[in-house]
Amino acid sequence: MHFIAAVQSYTPRCVQEENDQKVILDMIARFSEKLLFRDNAFAHMTGSGLILNPALNKVLFVHHHIYQTWSWTGGHADGNADLLEVACKEAAEETGIKQAKPLTGQLDSLDILPVYGHFKKGQYISAHLHLSAAYLLVADETQPVTANKAENSAVRWCEADRLSAYSVEPHLLRIYAKLIEKAKRYC
Repeated sequence: MHFIAAVQSYTPRCVQEENDQKVILDMIARFSEKLLFRDNAFAHMTGSGLILNPALNKVLFVHHHIYQTWSWTGGHADGNADLLEVACKEAAEETGIKQAKPLTGQLDSLDILPVYGHFKKGQYISAHLHLSAAYLLVADETQPVTANKAENSAVRWCEADRLSAYSVEPHLLRIYAKLIEKAKRYC
């Protein structure tokens, strides 16, 4: 689904998502397709995937180089208006997993995520916002996984009820919790 239609048709589940949806829709009204590219330096769209095993009791995390913590997969749209496709591509690239399927194919979380200034490939990237469209993905945990050394140092299945032991990003822990809760309601 085209990212504008996905954001417009999303039904927020909490005040945070209502507010973030309003801001993202305002950004879409101002910048439209330009939000799909990183050269919109203040804010741009991303597609993220929380990869769960079929029992929904484990999450596939990557150890992120920049943030030095365990995290979900995801990345920049880089021109692709189908953010589910972006989330699935990033899941495969970052974990080496061959088959991660969308749980529903619908947008599962809409969030504005701060990105602090940092260096990447020798270039300074100014602080900006990721307008995150997140999807629930499911994968068999017996599949082989491999780290994408350009972006992360390791990949591992983590117990869904112990994610705070792996991640040091409280704002993301709240998103992971709401996504896991949503996945359990689907099943």
